[in-house]
Amino acid sequence: MALSYKARRRWALVILLVGLPLYVVLAVTLTDWLRARFDGLPMLLELAVFVVLGLLWALPFRFVFRGVGQADPDDKG
Repeated sequence: MALSYKARRRWALVILLVGLPLYVVLAVTLTDWLRARFDGLPMLLELAVFVVLGLLWALPFRFVFRGVGQADPDDKG
């Protein structure tokens, strides 16, 4: 089931405006829990966790974001 260009644009907007802030809260909560659990994290390990979490959110949504910034391929004008 392929999404149309307009549907992908709408889903991309929903993901960026609703899903991404929720994911940021989840990532910060996870790192705060890790800090409390392990009595502080080394700075490089904490950076690595944030980098991995920062890239991880986009993997399931690659198909939604692919080509959204381009002109509508179905537009005849």
